Amino acid sequence: MAYEMNGNRQTALEHHLEMQGRERLTVSGVENVERFDENCIVMATCAGTLVVTGTELHIDKLSLDGGELHVDGHVDAVSYEDVPVGRPSFFGRLFG
Repeated sequence: MAYEMNGNRQTALEHHLEMQGRERLTVSGVENVERFDENCIVMATCAGTLVVTGTELHIDKLSLDGGELHVDGHVDAVSYEDVPVGRPSFFGRLFG
């Protein structure tokens, strides 16, 4: 989980997505960028694995200390691959 130092204590970062048109995306709560190229960026966030697809994608700014990532390019889709750790899936809640 991504953390932010607040004085002498750590606090968990919140996860936010902000899109400006389809050309700029800002993501907070980023823990790690797993892979990227000009068509796809896969990152681990505190809310699960986030996949951004599009064309001419470029990571403009990455701050893992602050948990923030800025992406420029043409964004086609933003999706989550999995459920965050510690939170049961729909079927886990239904059959658990």
